[in-house]
Order: sequence, then structure tokens, then C-alpha cells
Amino acid sequence: MAISFVSTDKAPAAIGPYSQAAKVGPFLFASGQIPLRADGTLVEGDIATQAHQVFANIQAVLAEAGGSLSSVVKATVFIKDMNDFGQLNEVYGQYFGDHKPARSTVEVARLPRDVKVEIEVVAYLEA
Repeated sequence: MAISFVSTDKAPAAIGPYSQAAKVGPFLFASGQIPLRADGTLVEGDIATQAHQVFANIQAVLAEAGGSLSSVVKATVFIKDMNDFGQLNEVYGQYFGDHKPARSTVEVARLPRDVKVEIEVVAYLEA
């Protein structure tokens, strides 16, 4: 099975030796997105503000691959402070609504650029 890599200029470029997403068959494995704008500048602010930018980036990568948030089957959320979970969950719910993919949320000691949140997703893209 062939692997193809997804890249869009509507989300920040990878800041390391990886791609924005890899497509294998009908599955898309999107790299973690942090609150960087497409031009690479950092979105400051609370976790809700940062999470909105993260979702904008995720949506851009999914769209480039022919998917959307409704294609997501699994999300992994990394947050700097579990005390921010409630605010994050509120923003998360605004984007996913009634679509409820499997999810893990993990508090971590540190994230790239010292951001408050990073989210990666796996999506199923129907042929």
C-alpha cells in the first residue's frame, strides 16, 4: 500500500523532519498541530484562544486531504495543564459537535514553543 504525504500552505509548515500528514489507504494520520498561524507566527493567549487556532490548522490539513472534522476517528490531545481541561473541552465540543471521535487527553510537562495545547488526529477518508 502506497503512502502519500499531505501538505498545505493554509496550515503552518512542519517545524522539523516530518510532514503535516501521511495518507495510507483510506486513513490520514495528521501530525500534532500547535497554535501557529499558517505564516508560522505563534498565537498567544489562553488555552481556548490557542485551541481555536489548532482546530483551524487541523481543518486545513484535513481539507487538503479531502476530509473534514467529521472524518476524524481518533484525536489525541496534549495539554500543558490539566486545570485547563474544561476550557479545552468546551472549544473541542464546538468543533466536533455531535460527532464524537475516540480521544485521549494527556497532560505533558512541555510542548513545542511552550504552547498550552497540541492535537493530533487520525481520519478515515472514504474512497
